[in-house]
Amino acid sequence: MIDDRKRVGTRAEQFVRAHLETKGYRYLHSNWRSFHGELDLVMEDGDELVFVEVKARRSESAGRAEEGISKKQARILLRTGEMYSQEMNPTNKIWRIDLVAVGVSPDGSYEILSHYENAIVVG
Repeated sequence: MIDDRKRVGTRAEQFVRAHLETKGYRYLHSNWRSFHGELDLVMEDGDELVFVEVKARRSESAGRAEEGISKKQARILLRTGEMYSQEMNPTNKIWRIDLVAVGVSPDGSYEILSHYENAIVVG
């Protein structure tokens, strides 16, 4: 079960990366980790760094994908983004955290359900 969830998550991240690259984003890292947490994808959108949180769901019985970020996880993402910015962002680019919700069909196909830019903000 855990391996299946990890496989779905990894495929969803690859799908989102490809989707964002077609929109002009530039890929930097996958699954970047610090002691605070992990960033699913690190991309550039023009002059901005974008930390992309990918949420995949097979159905909405467990809730909508975009409802999958708790306040605790939001704080972790903000801290991890700050850590990335300090360690890996020498030009001090502005950064944001986006949420991309992905639906996984029973046939194994993936689709972007929604993309929320600047989904998590301080305050």
